[in-house]
Amino acid sequence: MEDSDAVPVHVAIIMDGNGRWAKQRGLPRTAGHKEGVKTVKRITKCAANAGVRYLTLYAFSTENWKRSREEVDFLFHLFVEAINGYIGELKENGVRLNFIGDFGPLPYFLKKAMEISKRETKNGKKMMLNIALNYGGRREIIQAVKEICKEKNSSKDINEEMLKQFLYTKDMPDPDMIVRTSGEKRLSNFLLYQSSYSELFFTDTLWPDFSEEEFLAILKEFSSRKRRFGKA
Repeated sequence: MEDSDAVPVHVAIIMDGNGRWAKQRGLPRTAGHKEGVKTVKRITKCAANAGVRYLTLYAFSTENWKRSREEVDFLFHLFVEAINGYIGELKENGVRLNFIGDFGPLPYFLKKAMEISKRETKNGKKMMLNIALNYGGRREIIQAVKEICKEKNSSKDINEEMLKQFLYTKDMPDPDMIVRTSGEKRLSNFLLYQSSYSELFFTDTLWPDFSEEEFLAILKEFSSRKRRFGKA
């Protein structure tokens, strides 16, 4: 990127298309998920080198529990394998790993891997990589409201800034841009509150095929957009 000021501070990606990628090749869905992990590593490194400060990836939604038990179990074990095998590279590239979502229902072995990886990469200064696990935008807002109600006796004090402090992303800027792969054109319950003024980008490319070149092209397009935030 030639103009560092034009690089979005926070990029969020809805990683879609792993299953379709596998189906097109006559492979099981699990093969698509494995290939998707490789793309995560490529795009994370590319984003950090481009100057992005926060990268949030939608890995497992609150709705994904509706998938088969076998696929859900596979995903959880794949997450642990990917996390454990990725810590060294993240540290080397100055990337801090973080997680957002409702972790209560997640299996202990996954939560333990999450805890260890956060501790191991806490000194990363170049970029924060957020993995959204058991994340749902509606649930996030409901939980935030419940927490506020516990602390406040009057609704008069509730405002936007207060609400933001009870969201999973409380210490982060809202995403400047949200990218969705695989041709679908919806947010699917992702960062509903935070995406009010995010620039949206949709590509037909399936997530395992999403390349660094296409990602950089999207960053370049972002730099050409005029963000008015409601102004004329």
